[in-house]
Amino acid sequence: MWVEIKKANNLMLAEMWKELFEGEGIPTRIWPVRRSPGALEGGPSAGLPIGQEFATYSVQVPRDKVHVIEDVLRKL
Repeated sequence: MWVEIKKANNLMLAEMWKELFEGEGIPTRIWPVRRSPGALEGGPSAGLPIGQEFATYSVQVPRDKVHVIEDVLRKL
């Protein structure tokens, strides 16, 4: 099971987190956050295709690696 460890405001920041965690040997994936249909117009992913640079992204790691991520983040 994958859990969200960070939320990034754009794709570049999400990829930077992913590279940091994978550099520590932790498998990581990033997913765009989908807005609900009733969300305000013009939001980060409102009406835009998935994969846009300025959408909000969820950075996820396996649940059993969360304690390792906490150690990595503590070192920053």
